Amino acid sequence: MNIKQFLSAVALLGFSLTATAQNNYKMQNVPIKTRWAKDVSPANALKEYPRPQMMRKNWTNLNGLWDYAITVKDAAKPASYSGQILVPYPIESALSGVKKPLQPTENLWYKRSFNRPATKTGERVILNFGAVDYEGTVFVNGTEVGKHTGGYTAFAIDITEALKTGANELVVKVFDPTDQGVGPHGKQVLNPANIYYTPTSGMWQTVWMEVVPDAHIKDFMITPDIDKGILRLSGTFPAGYTIEATALDGATVISKVSGKAGTELQIPVKNAKLWTPAKPFLYDLKLKLKQGGTVVDEISSYFGMRKIAVAKDAAGIDRIFLNNKPYYNLGTLDQGFWPEGLYTAPTDEALAFDIKAIKAMGFNTIRKHIKVEPARWYYHADKIGMLVWQDMVNPNQRLPEGSKAAFEKGSTETLSQLHNYPSIITWVLFNEKWGQYDQERLTKWIKTTDPSRIVNGHSGELLYVNEVLRSPSPNAYVAADMTDVHAYPDPMNSLRMPGKAQICGEFGGIGVFIPNHQWLTGSAWGYIQEKPAALKAKYTIMNQHLQLFHKDGLSGSIYTQPFDVEGEQNGLMTYDREVVKIPFAELRKIHSVLNPDMGTIPDVTAQNADLTEPAQLYSGLFQQYIDGKKDAAFLKQLAMMATQAGDKPGAALIGSEYIATMKSPLSEDDVNSVAQFTKSTKDAGFQLMLKNESDFKKVLGDRKYTTTMMNLIFKGEMEPLMQKKASWDEIGKAVAGYGAAGEEILLRARTIDYYNTQTWTEYVPVATEYLAKYGTNLSEQERTMFQTAIDQHK
Repeated sequence: MNIKQFLSAVALLGFSLTATAQNNYKMQNVPIKTRWAKDVSPANALKEYPRPQMMRKNWTNLNGLWDYAITVKDAAKPASYSGQILVPYPIESALSGVKKPLQPTENLWYKRSFNRPATKTGERVILNFGAVDYEGTVFVNGTEVGKHTGGYTAFAIDITEALKTGANELVVKVFDPTDQGVGPHGKQVLNPANIYYTPTSGMWQTVWMEVVPDAHIKDFMITPDIDKGILRLSGTFPAGYTIEATALDGATVISKVSGKAGTELQIPVKNAKLWTPAKPFLYDLKLKLKQGGTVVDEISSYFGMRKIAVAKDAAGIDRIFLNNKPYYNLGTLDQGFWPEGLYTAPTDEALAFDIKAIKAMGFNTIRKHIKVEPARWYYHADKIGMLVWQDMVNPNQRLPEGSKAAFEKGSTETLSQLHNYPSIITWVLFNEKWGQYDQERLTKWIKTTDPSRIVNGHSGELLYVNEVLRSPSPNAYVAADMTDVHAYPDPMNSLRMPGKAQICGEFGGIGVFIPNHQWLTGSAWGYIQEKPAALKAKYTIMNQHLQLFHKDGLSGSIYTQPFDVEGEQNGLMTYDREVVKIPFAELRKIHSVLNPDMGTIPDVTAQNADLTEPAQLYSGLFQQYIDGKKDAAFLKQLAMMATQAGDKPGAALIGSEYIATMKSPLSEDDVNSVAQFTKSTKDAGFQLMLKNESDFKKVLGDRKYTTTMMNLIFKGEMEPLMQKKASWDEIGKAVAGYGAAGEEILLRARTIDYYNTQTWTEYVPVATEYLAKYGTNLSEQERTMFQTAIDQHK
């Protein structure tokens, strides 16, 4: 049986679960969603076998509806639960059915029941978690059975001793402080904006159980060596047992070897069919654990024969070599976010679609950016044919106490967990100095841990924006296999250093908004803005420069990015994966010079972008408004288009009319629209925000609501008076009726004004009061700056 057949068959197996009510589930609203969202239900939430590199037949999927509750952090296990949540979608996501934020002061609790699986004497029941962000504590029948810290890596717990006959209770407690903690959090932040996004908390990958023998295969490592024609195999096997490995090409056995546990097996693979993106051939692998002649445990896997290295080409230039030949890594920066699932793809088909779409664009490389994906994503990359540069999830950028240990623990687990995937060719240690420390030591550590791959010690250590270097970096790219420069928006070649390949690790970021396919209609963030009709020419020119750099030694490039993500609208496709901004065939033509052998192109579908001038589209609809069309849905769409077309008076007028159509209670969509179209205290939406504070806080969160109100108060009340040179007493009277938000923005404005004008006698008491009352809302850097000035001048 080949890999595909096994995966299809194994998905049908499993042991019984107790019934869970499924009639209360409803996906929550989101501004946009992908075509796969409609396919998600409690009955089919990611039912595929979750670990294709190590497959067993006797397993049960625990995805589906669980009970959930949110408590304060120090509370005991809740006596009652708030409702149901669809696992494995994070609680902040629409697909979870909950869509609530989890605060650093809170715990999230999950609960479900299951029947004890049938076991033979000596068999064990293992509970597996694909990933739980950030800290997960697991209880079975009230007994704590295990805990794992780190939101990106898998863990397993033997729960056999805690089980009882019949129904069993499973509870998982989650603590996730996101960017307020010490652990890696990737692009997740509690207050998302620009290049940072909505958090993912809790169980966001598949949860499953499997029955295994007491002596069983816990893990294994395979490393291809194409020069010697062998596959090296080692693993965690019980002492005194024999491991038998069989390599197959389809149904044909190509080699079979056996050896004692604790020794490395070398599996011959003569005249190997080499794995490349154009021809991603995979062999099947069967492992049997034996005692004497008896098979005790058995798993199914696969492998690819490929080699990655940095070597000199015929001209003596150091380049990336794939299978002993120079191979340009034409890549894009994939962040793995979904409008309805956040970190979790709605379906396995959706998970594979992203890789297929990127290949259909003509790329051969994905840089997986600041995220570790579920195992099936890497399986799809192996099968479809895509090189992967895998980022480590960077340390908390503030480097608080404990953050370095948390980063190294997570990186160790990542290196181990992902070792066997042939698609992964490069480990990326740091990105743009985010939490950078001990770079030489850690780069060497990765190279020693996995000498079979190349190491990018610091992607974007030199970062240029509009040709200006952000900050110098002495001893750049130390111990790494490549020099990697980031250049926005236009690409540039990296430094040439002996023994290192030259890489442009990020460039582009061209913002192009597509109406009706936006997460945030008031934002089209990108390093530069272009209209749809101009994108192709701009992108083509960038790639022509890459061709010139390639002749001068460039070995790879990473374009930012394949898909829009929340407020970032600089993808080649929209966030909902519905519109491709340059047709697939045209992208392949642009890329064909640097990636001439694309292999079989996946069959993917998406709409081509409408190249009509956005202002022209808006003008036609604006005329309908003038002629009397005033229904709420039309007003909302028109107000958004007015903003995007740059018609500020029109946006204000139409937005106010749209807000006037709203009635209490306000929906989530109403709240977001009011927040978008309200620009000052003079706008109609401001009174709605005052009168419906709880509704707005529920959707926006307490802090975002407060900062939004602060900005509106500043724009509507304070700024006009400041322009008239009014006194702070006069300005204070104007904002006195706006409560804490008015007080905070007044103290902030006065503190900054006195600091900038160096009016220290006034500054010290005002800044002292500001820090005492609102200092926890400031960044550490800003608090330090204000406090230092107080200490120097009091």
